[in-house]
Amino acid sequence: MTTPLPPDPPSGPLAGLRVLDLSWVLAGPFCTMILCDLGADVVKCERPPFGDVARTMGLARDGESGYFFSVNRGKRSVAIDLKEEAGRALFVRLVREFDVLVENFRPGTLDALGVGYEVLAREHPGLVYAAISGYGRTGPLSARPALDVVVQGAGGIMSVTGEPGGPPVKPGTSLGDIAAGLYAAVGILAAVHERARSGLGQLVDISMLDCQVAIQENAFMRYFLTGENPQPLGTRHSWAVPFQAFPTADGWFVLALAWAVPNQWALLCAELDRVDLIDDPRFATADARSVHHAELEPQLNIAFRTRATAEWVARLERYGIPCGPLNTIEEVTRLPQLAERDMFVPTPHRSLGTLPLVNTPVKLSRTPGGVRGTSPLMGEHSRELLESLLGFAPAEVAALVERQVVWDRRPPVELG
Repeated sequence: MTTPLPPDPPSGPLAGLRVLDLSWVLAGPFCTMILCDLGADVVKCERPPFGDVARTMGLARDGESGYFFSVNRGKRSVAIDLKEEAGRALFVRLVREFDVLVENFRPGTLDALGVGYEVLAREHPGLVYAAISGYGRTGPLSARPALDVVVQGAGGIMSVTGEPGGPPVKPGTSLGDIAAGLYAAVGILAAVHERARSGLGQLVDISMLDCQVAIQENAFMRYFLTGENPQPLGTRHSWAVPFQAFPTADGWFVLALAWAVPNQWALLCAELDRVDLIDDPRFATADARSVHHAELEPQLNIAFRTRATAEWVARLERYGIPCGPLNTIEEVTRLPQLAERDMFVPTPHRSLGTLPLVNTPVKLSRTPGGVRGTSPLMGEHSRELLESLLGFAPAEVAALVERQVVWDRRPPVELG
């Protein structure tokens, strides 16, 4: 099965934007996935003979990685050996045809090959060049390698995650990579927008560590205001109480009491059959409940265990109290709300079969985006791109393939 090409004419708000993606594993590919879902034509430029390392990561079938499939859907692939002089020259020619370049190598990697930002910007002044790295391109740590869990540790987020008194806990998603990918997409779109005025591209320098600091919306402000080091709080909030997960008769339930709505505390206590708590001076106000949280939580745990999660949701939603179940991943995939919003899109893959992929959460009324096809083989579109973008004759491409400057791997033709 041949990888579907982007629709003609392309759809989505970024239709017409060409992105050359040199990135690998997660932070960069997640960024370019966002752009691809929104209509950009994303071409992975991979390093032969193996390509993106993510091709060999995670659960696989017939040598094909589900991990790679999930974040590289809808993209095309060209494979060029940048260690060859002819490959570097070809790469520079290819860059001129793109609006955006994304890479997440250690700073200096492409400079050492002679195809770094300064060189490419001279060749293509309108290029938006996004570089994602562990610590950014400046500062004393800039040359240090880093992966997701390393920057989560360095950025402090693991120090405030987990149960009080327990060991540090990594959040259940690759927050170091994902946050960097999201901020990179924002930075790219900002630079593209500015280029419409100036005609000039620029460097978008994204540090995974910077992003970890930026997403901690109140931990640093709490420290700067109080001088006290924030500690892990489990699922609860730093000052809104009750605002956390509670055990129920059949699972877990999440409650977020609105501190600005005075009567919600009294209504909650009535439903819990604990009206004695309403006027208890330790719990009568949001501030008091925060101070005396350790005394309140055990009593709430006992009360919530008396009924099932669904019953608590039904009872409290009548009063507009924000609450809901704590779902497993399997339960999330069955939510009618997500089905209505088309958040899981069945997508065919040559080896993995048809699997649901998580759709873009960006819902646009007039130019919607979405999953645009499966993931490419490494170098699957090398011939097509060199011929269509650079005007190479088939024989010229064949000669580059023969010399292994360019790698070409196309899926076998299915005979009817």
